[in-house]
Amino acid sequence: MIKDNLNDLQAFVAVARERSFTRAAAQLGMSRSALSHAMLALEARLGVRLLTRTTRSVSTTEAGARLLETLGPRLADIEQALGSLSTLRDKPAGTVRITAHDHAIVNFLWPRLLPLLREYPDIQIEFSVDYAMTDIAAQRFDAGVRSGDRVDKDMIAVRIAPALRMAVAGSPDYLKGRAHPMVPQDLTEHCCINLRLPTHGGLYAWDFEKGGQELNVRVTGQTVFNNTFLMLQAALDGMGLAYVPYDLVQPHVERGQLVSLLEDWCPVFPGYHLYYANRRQMSPALALVIEALRYREEQP
Repeated sequence: MIKDNLNDLQAFVAVARERSFTRAAAQLGMSRSALSHAMLALEARLGVRLLTRTTRSVSTTEAGARLLETLGPRLADIEQALGSLSTLRDKPAGTVRITAHDHAIVNFLWPRLLPLLREYPDIQIEFSVDYAMTDIAAQRFDAGVRSGDRVDKDMIAVRIAPALRMAVAGSPDYLKGRAHPMVPQDLTEHCCINLRLPTHGGLYAWDFEKGGQELNVRVTGQTVFNNTFLMLQAALDGMGLAYVPYDLVQPHVERGQLVSLLEDWCPVFPGYHLYYANRRQMSPALALVIEALRYREEQP
């Protein structure tokens, strides 16, 4: 009975935080129907309604909100305590969940973590591609990646990559017969490949800087993506100009497949940083991940 109550309470916290039976069920590894029945059973045992269900959303009642406020921190403490027991094992083990930009995962995280995974078969790493400023605590990630070292309170940032230079690039076929942009404002005369941001569904405004002057240009075109590598492919296919990290553009420029434009206006951003919660006890798996990703500049 106690075990059933604990399982149902954990399931309730997942539903209340996700505000969705579908997302909570996926997180818990159970069916949506089973989760719904479990919540009805929990409400029946407690004699009070915890969740308000509509066809579009799920929200907590006043009683549910009070229960979530009480349970959330305690369940987190239990999970942390159980996780800390892995320090007693001979080999580091467990799952490390990381949210990051696709460019960061492909170019920095995966190459450095692949040897780690091969060396420690009991460690699992879950990658989630996200362009948003994810709240890793609320979304139950162990770490996240952002450009620069600006992170939320109670978070620690570790640099994992060198400075990030951006580039505007287009294919020779696209540029044939068109005037090359000389200043960022000229981009409004071109077909550009846009990036859709998850926050409010807006389009990313391209950032430029020269001599202390900063500009943001909103561009238009036929294509919109939420993936850096698809934007690059669209540029290679002649669909317009793309604004992507220069390290992705460089090999194609060297092969004559792309032309780099507005180089004196393209900014350099601080390199990617891994950020994670400031915990008293860190799992050995997460500690190994952090050390594997830590950026070390080459000595001259």
